[in-house]
Amino acid sequence: MHSALPARSVAVVLGTRPELVKLAPVIHRLGDATRLIHTGQHWDDAMSGRFLKELGLPRPEVLAEVGGTSRAVQIGRSLEQLDALFTGDRPAAVVVQGDTNATLAGALAANARAIPLVHVEAGLRSHDPAMPEEHNRVLVDAVSDVLCAATPENRANLLAEGVGADRISVTGNTVVEAVRAHLPDDGRRSALLARHGLVPDRYVLATVHRPENTDGPATLRTVLTELAALATDEVPVLLPLHPRTRARVEAERLGGLLAGIRVLEPLGYGDFLALARHAGLLISDSGGIQEECTVLGRPLIVVRRSTERPEAMTHFAALVSPGPELGRLARLRLAEGERGLRRLAGLPSPYGDGRAAERIARLVATAAGSARSAGSPTALAA
Repeated sequence: MHSALPARSVAVVLGTRPELVKLAPVIHRLGDATRLIHTGQHWDDAMSGRFLKELGLPRPEVLAEVGGTSRAVQIGRSLEQLDALFTGDRPAAVVVQGDTNATLAGALAANARAIPLVHVEAGLRSHDPAMPEEHNRVLVDAVSDVLCAATPENRANLLAEGVGADRISVTGNTVVEAVRAHLPDDGRRSALLARHGLVPDRYVLATVHRPENTDGPATLRTVLTELAALATDEVPVLLPLHPRTRARVEAERLGGLLAGIRVLEPLGYGDFLALARHAGLLISDSGGIQEECTVLGRPLIVVRRSTERPEAMTHFAALVSPGPELGRLARLRLAEGERGLRRLAGLPSPYGDGRAAERIARLVATAAGSARSAGSPTALAA
């Protein structure tokens, strides 16, 4: 804990549950210096409140009328409210993580008021211009004063774009700490599997929520069809159903495709990690799961056009587009059985040693105590 920093002097701006997970270790390190601001991009009292409690985080300031709107409206409304907050009670530094609309709004608000900006998980690149998150992360990196790159590859991306080496630190990824801290112990994991009637290594755990897979009925139908075709009595397919996906399934009348799949309500972070730890295979379009699988030592099929996390693709994950290749590759991975799982269990995660939050908190403390250097980006408000 950085007790030298004044209370509530560091604004941590976020808007989604994955950001809560990734930033929790940093928030714990900063302690009372944290001023937590949730833009409301993905806010609901049931799910978000549950995550806050599970992760041991303070109740945040929540912005108004942001969730459920378009990308431009989310960024605009968040930016306007953050600017008012930062004007009335100026933080010593602002911390954002990743590539969400909340991340971009927090970054622009800090930049407009010339407040030192720390970007956690800087330098990710998919090189896919169709991905809104790609534009967000590039813009945030451009205006950040301190860029916390999770891997050497992320640092190389930033250097290739002309970012000064003095602004970049390779910190590792806080996901390693988050998984280690919140993975339930053996007894709780065994009890959870027993409750669901599951045999370790003999089930598939899937998640589907990205717009590229849910907003087009043909693509969503294809993904659900492939998942259903994988399911057997011996190897069931579990699908915690994201609210976005549920809404699209209902709107497109695709509920019949879920008949052979074990549909679950959205899970808390610990329960999800417990089920993922013993899955014979993970199938997902999530960015975070691409990192978590490397800590859990489980194989993953990423159902997306592109990925900004190539480090996971070397040993743990494979990238496929929706279609028959998904089912074919899934069956190959499952056929590897215990031998394949044993191989992954012996490999280190490419995302660091579990001390990322310690390094990031130290960088935040330095940024909060220092004026911007002459080489920092020029505030957009100028």
